[in-house]
Amino acid sequence: MLSVRSLVKSIDWIIVSAIVVLMVIGILFIYSSGVNSEGILINNEYVKQIIWAVSGLLLMLGLTAVEPKRLPDYTALLYGAMMVILVYTRLFGKVVNGARSWLGLFGDLGIQPSEFMKIAAILFLARYLDSTKHEPASFRRFTVSFGIMLLPMVLILSQPDFGTALVYFPLYLGVAFIGGITLRYLAFLLLTGSIAIVMTVMPLWQNLVATEPSIVLRIFYEEPYVFFVIALAGFAFALSVLGYRFFKKRYYYWLSFLALSIILGLSASIAGHMVLKDYQIMRLVVFLDPSVDPLGSGWNIVQSITAIGSGGFAGKGFLQGTQSHYRYLPQQSTDFIFSIISEELGFIGGIIIFTLFLVIALRLLLSLRTLNSAFQRNLIAGVVSMLLFHFMINAGMAMGIMPITGIPLLFLSYGGSSLWAICMGIGLCLGIGARRYDL
Repeated sequence: MLSVRSLVKSIDWIIVSAIVVLMVIGILFIYSSGVNSEGILINNEYVKQIIWAVSGLLLMLGLTAVEPKRLPDYTALLYGAMMVILVYTRLFGKVVNGARSWLGLFGDLGIQPSEFMKIAAILFLARYLDSTKHEPASFRRFTVSFGIMLLPMVLILSQPDFGTALVYFPLYLGVAFIGGITLRYLAFLLLTGSIAIVMTVMPLWQNLVATEPSIVLRIFYEEPYVFFVIALAGFAFALSVLGYRFFKKRYYYWLSFLALSIILGLSASIAGHMVLKDYQIMRLVVFLDPSVDPLGSGWNIVQSITAIGSGGFAGKGFLQGTQSHYRYLPQQSTDFIFSIISEELGFIGGIIIFTLFLVIALRLLLSLRTLNSAFQRNLIAGVVSMLLFHFMINAGMAMGIMPITGIPLLFLSYGGSSLWAICMGIGLCLGIGARRYDL
């Protein structure tokens, strides 16, 4: 074990410094978001954020002391405990913004277990892929590993919290890629997911956007036709499997690959229509065309783009933004914090944010080269995937190039659960990096 002095010397303080700068920027602009057009502070969110940031930073530094070699021993217990908490939250949790995804602690303070489940799932998945690394081409390894992520994902979708559930997909891809899952299985997953998303959105797209709705496309989402398509794909899948078994022709394999993707993708889209609310699906539609509902679902994107564009190169100055102070941006301290930063600090502020996230991600990824433990590499890959996906989706939706999903911008957005969760993940990664030469 490292001594405290050796641990302090070995921690990557550049990553810690970048995180502290992001936290400070977040607190400043959460304060700005709470000031109205008359210059009056109308909430104390920034005070809570200071508490969460300081405690999160202490939690991160404290977790660097955890011995990485002991971590795998507790992953199954942690994963199981978090699954129980997720089930409890689904049944008895507090409803916020239409989703039963919160556990109240006292007063208006609560936690979102799905955020902490991300770290538990990464740890358990990293452990499983490490223990099965001798069978990298195994289909069983692929299905079991994806099931580890799918279980919490389904529970979170049932809350329903589409944005948080969506994060588990890139988490799996990042860990699975580093963990040695066969690439064709990951390609299968991407194809199936793409079919599911497109066919979930298609009904609203056909009704609201398409100038000439396609009758042919209706058979892929409208009952009872979609069931006939699934049955036909099932028949094609069975024939392809038999053909490959008896004739060993490669094209039979790929035909079964495509047929199974269609079956699962369309089935997932049917489930999506039953679980997701219309307003959640509408977010994906207005991402493609905000003008469909500029005063409703498209309002957030239009106002966010306006805020970013009005910031110009150097911004309007701290506390000088208009979109936030005149309350044009809903959830401006959470979902659209990047819009406020860009309006008041301009293009320069945006580049600073991009650079800080890039520094954190690159330094974590560079540490992979020095690690011999597959579990530790998988864990870091999962945390980096979580960090980058949150950044890509949140900053992208603020700029109108990604759909609105309610995913916070880590270290910057108002809220404690997501901040503590990423601090936990980064803390474990820093502890691993500090011991990279420890045999």
